[in-house]
Amino acid sequence: MNTSFSPQVAEQAVHWLIESQGDAFGQSDQQALAQWLQADSEHQRAWAHIQQVNQRLRGVVSPVVHATLQAPPSPARRRALKALLLVGFASAAGLGLQQHNPLPGLMADYRSPVGQRRRMRLADGSTLDLNTRSAADVRFDGQMRQVRLIEGELLLEVADGLRPLALRTAEGVMQLGSGRFNVRQFERFSRVSVYSGTASVAGQALIAGQQARFAEGGWQGIAAADRNTGAWVDGMLVASQMRLGDFLAELSRYRSGQLGCSDQVAGLRISGSYPLADSERILEMLEVALPVRVRRFTRYWVNVEARV
Repeated sequence: MNTSFSPQVAEQAVHWLIESQGDAFGQSDQQALAQWLQADSEHQRAWAHIQQVNQRLRGVVSPVVHATLQAPPSPARRRALKALLLVGFASAAGLGLQQHNPLPGLMADYRSPVGQRRRMRLADGSTLDLNTRSAADVRFDGQMRQVRLIEGELLLEVADGLRPLALRTAEGVMQLGSGRFNVRQFERFSRVSVYSGTASVAGQALIAGQQARFAEGGWQGIAAADRNTGAWVDGMLVASQMRLGDFLAELSRYRSGQLGCSDQVAGLRISGSYPLADSERILEMLEVALPVRVRRFTRYWVNVEARV
C-alpha cells in the first residue's frame, strides 16, 4: 500500500477513527465518513492505514497504551488516544510529522486545549498568554530566561530584567528585551509581531510596530505589525477585508473537527470583530453577511458553500 499522506489527511483519518468508535456515531456520521472517503483516494488509503495502526496498538504490550485504550470515554482519553494514533500513524507510514506530533505539547510546562486560552504569571514578573492548541516550556535559571514555543501561539509581555529573555521556536532563538510580543509557530516558519520593545535574531533587529517571519537563517518579509493578530488575547477574531477561506482557517483553530469552504466562496471578503467563545454564532453571522450557507455534515465536519 502507498503510505504517503499529508499531515492534514493523517489527522483527519485519526479524527474519523476516534469518532467511529464513539457511542454517538450515528447514521448521519456514517454518511459523512463515506463522503469523506469518496472525496479523495488519499482519504481511502489513509483510512485503511489508520485501521491497521489501531490493530497494531491493541497488540502492543505497554501499560500506557493499555490504560489509554481501556479508559472510560473522556476528553483526556480522547487527547491521549489521538496522540497514540498519530504517533503510530507517523511511525508506520514514515511521515515527517514532527510539528504535528502532539506528545511534546502534552508534556509541556504550559498548554491550552482547542478553543481555550490560558494566562500565566512567570517567575520574573513577565506575563505569558497561550492561544488555542498551544504549548510552551519555561526555563529560568541564574544565567538566562528562556521560553520555548512548542506549538501554536503566545503573547509575551516581558518584564524588565538584567538577563535577556530568549524565545525559542522550531526555527531558532530570538532575543527579546522588555516589551510586548506576539509569536506564532507555523509549519515552516515563525511569525513575531513587536507591539513594544525590540526583538533580535542573528544580528538583525525588529522594533516596535514591526512584524516579520522568522525562518532558518533570519528574518523574512519585515512589515508593519498588524495588531489584529493579538486580538485573540481579548477573545476576539478581527478581520479586515480578509478572504473567507483564510478567515475560516483561522476560526478552525478554535474548533474541533474540520471547517472549510468551497472554492466558489473562498475569495469573498469579510470584515468585523467576532467573539471566539461562540464559533457557531460566527457561522450563523456569515450566512447573514455573505451569500453563503453553512452545511453541517456532522458537528465535527462543517463546510461553507455558495447559497443556491
